[in-house]
Amino acid sequence: MGTLYYGDIATPIEIEDRALAHVKVVIATKLRRGESFTLSWTHGPGQEVGRSTVWLHPSIPLRFVFDDPEPALLSRAWVEELANSANSSGGLLLVPEPGTEESSA
Repeated sequence: MGTLYYGDIATPIEIEDRALAHVKVVIATKLRRGESFTLSWTHGPGQEVGRSTVWLHPSIPLRFVFDDPEPALLSRAWVEELANSANSSGGLLLVPEPGTEESSA
C-alpha cells in the first residue's frame, strides 16, 4: 500500500502502489503545467465509509511513498483514463484499471 502525503493533511492518503504510480504520472503532468485540480477517491477497507476530495495546487508540498521498491509497469490506457478525468470539471477520480474490477496489486 502506497501513501500520498499532501500539504498538512492530518491523515495520509493510502492508495495501492500500482494505482499510486499511475496517479503520480497524471498529477506530476498537471502540476508541471501549473494546473490546479481536484483528486477524489473512495475510502478503502478499515476507513470510515465515504469518499474524499483534495484540491491539488503546484505550491502545496506533495510526496509519494511506495511500499514496493521497484517501479510499477504503467498501463497507457489507465494513465489516459485518469488524465481525461483530471482534465474534466469533476477532476481526477481514482478509478480501477481498465479491464479489471479493482486496481491490480
